[in-house]
This record gives sequence, structure tokens and C-alpha cells, in this order.
Amino acid sequence: MPIAVKLDDLLHDRRMTLTALADRVDMTLANLSILKTGKARAIRFSTLDAICEALSCQPGDLLVFEPEPAKRKRPGAAARAKETVS
Repeated sequence: MPIAVKLDDLLHDRRMTLTALADRVDMTLANLSILKTGKARAIRFSTLDAICEALSCQPGDLLVFEPEPAKRKRPGAAARAKETVS
């Protein structure tokens, strides 16, 4: 997924544990762990707001867009496809 969560880096920079953050934002450790490992598929704005407030950060400090490299076809594949259609 091209959106990366940098929660681990922010926690490390602030010398805070995931457990301490869970207590501050009133979330389960399991749900924060899913977010931290990048397995979350979505995040509520209220959750993002609570995390940013607890860590004194901006949403852009927590979420980063990392585009995936474009999938490239082998050069000969397009030429072979044209030959079979004709």
C-alpha cells in the first residue's frame, strides 16, 4: 500500500511506548499495533486527531505517501501481442 504509517518512528523519537500511547488516546493496544505495523486499511479522523495530539505532531508526520514502482512489461511482450492479433 502506498501510504506508510510512521508511528514507530514517532514513538521512538518521543521515547514513548505503544502502551503509553494506547492509554493516552483511549485505544486498545491491539488496534494501535495494527496501525503501527501498517496492516490497517483505514483510520478515523478522530483517531488521527487523538494520536497527533498525544504525540504533538501533524498528520503528515504520521502518514507518508510512498508510491509503488510502476509495473513494467517486458519489451518483447507488446510486440508478441501485436503479432498474435494480426
